[in-house]
Amino acid sequence: MTTDDSGTGDAGPENAGPDSPGSAQPGAGADPESDAPQGEARPEARLEAAVRAAEQALIEFEIAVETFRVEVENFSRLHHQKLGPMYSRLDELDAQIAEAQAARTGDPEDIRKADEARARVMPMPGVEELFHGWMDSEGLFPEAVAMLTDQPVRPPQRVRPSDEARKLYRELARKAHPDLAQDEDERMRRDEFISRVNAAYARGDEALLRELSEEWAAGPVPKEWKPSRSEELYARLEWLSERKEMLTLVAHELEESAIGAMLKLAPDDPDRLLEEIAEQLLTQVGEREAELAKLVG
Repeated sequence: MTTDDSGTGDAGPENAGPDSPGSAQPGAGADPESDAPQGEARPEARLEAAVRAAEQALIEFEIAVETFRVEVENFSRLHHQKLGPMYSRLDELDAQIAEAQAARTGDPEDIRKADEARARVMPMPGVEELFHGWMDSEGLFPEAVAMLTDQPVRPPQRVRPSDEARKLYRELARKAHPDLAQDEDERMRRDEFISRVNAAYARGDEALLRELSEEWAAGPVPKEWKPSRSEELYARLEWLSERKEMLTLVAHELEESAIGAMLKLAPDDPDRLLEEIAEQLLTQVGEREAELAKLVG
């Protein structure tokens, strides 16, 4: 899994405080609001900087995981939509070939293989008819979920959203990410907003992402993060570490999935990979049709 951006520079000079190495000079730079010795303030300032750096690193990691998740989901849906009929045709040809072979030989083993091949072609009885294309054995289709939740039904046009959509998404995710919230109300507001951002990005909707960017810019300004007690900072670091572990598991599952493995074959142009698979399937269909023609000719 790869991403274009890096968060290594987000916790840079702008986070350096009066306790940064080299910032204090004899007779200058003293903090008039604190009577504590300079040495006592340094550990908390360093801890604060560590929390800030960990927050930014986690956000960058979440962005990478989410962008890859969108590509996996889009690839899966487009793979089914574009290539599903070809796979169905191959299954049908395999069944016909097996049946033709069984009819020619009369061998019980060939008859058994023909029955199995035909069974693979037959759909699960009743599911599609009962729900009229709203669900299959794995559950509701995304389009059905969108309709039931009053969301627009707009399937993705490409596996990977455009560069502009990716840029807008990253900017919004970094500004409005829920992990930057300092209270529950702010977290809820950010959660709701980011869910809309994710939905727009999954569809590659540049116009909506621009509208959301304007909406966030015009919204309430988040409270500036203020240094807290060392115990709270340690708890924050622990929470960030646990969330990173959870995201690592999610990323691993995505990368090890069948679709994730396919995307690894063409990380720079996954849409082209779909075209290549389609070309291979068309070749296989032609070969099966030729084989069937020989058997029944």
